Amino acid sequence: MPDRNIVVLTAPSGAGKTTIAHRVLDALPAMQFSVSATTRAPRPDETDGEDYHFLSPEEFRSRIDAGDLLEYEEVYPDQFYGTLRSEVAARAEDGPVLLDIDVKGALNVKRIFGDDALILFVAPPSLDELKRRLKGRGTEDRASLQDRLDRVEQEMEKADACDAVVVNDDLDVAVEETLTRIHQFLDS
Repeated sequence: MPDRNIVVLTAPSGAGKTTIAHRVLDALPAMQFSVSATTRAPRPDETDGEDYHFLSPEEFRSRIDAGDLLEYEEVYPDQFYGTLRSEVAARAEDGPVLLDIDVKGALNVKRIFGDDALILFVAPPSLDELKRRLKGRGTEDRASLQDRLDRVEQEMEKADACDAVVVNDDLDVAVEETLTRIHQFLDS
């Protein structure tokens, strides 16, 4: 992989990292998106290979054992998320690679690639706003919403370990700040 070629957006659920990722990809046509793998069930509007690589828990564990994952986490029992090494390597052939992953995975990418990876933490303006966004999605039942909220505090504590924090209070401003940081990183 070429040097300084990996950009990671990370955040607690509901902070807006995926929305910002889509806007970054629109603004930077050379940027390649790394599709993550997961064992969770696809949502009605999701397509295998485009939104995620949907794997069974057994397939995911087999990929872990084979060393096929750059990073992964079992977020909830039998619900894994991770980044396939082959996905990143294939995407890197065509340009810089954008990963949209959880905080633990982002820090693992930083550990592996060091200064050749830029880790941007997307923070919500407040915990109340984050909770409002998660409820507004309508994709969580009460238990899964509480699980996500329980994880937020530990994820927020890791923000300082990232290269920079972008507060997503105003989406347009957050996207511009993200693009500025990405340009600085890729051009350095």
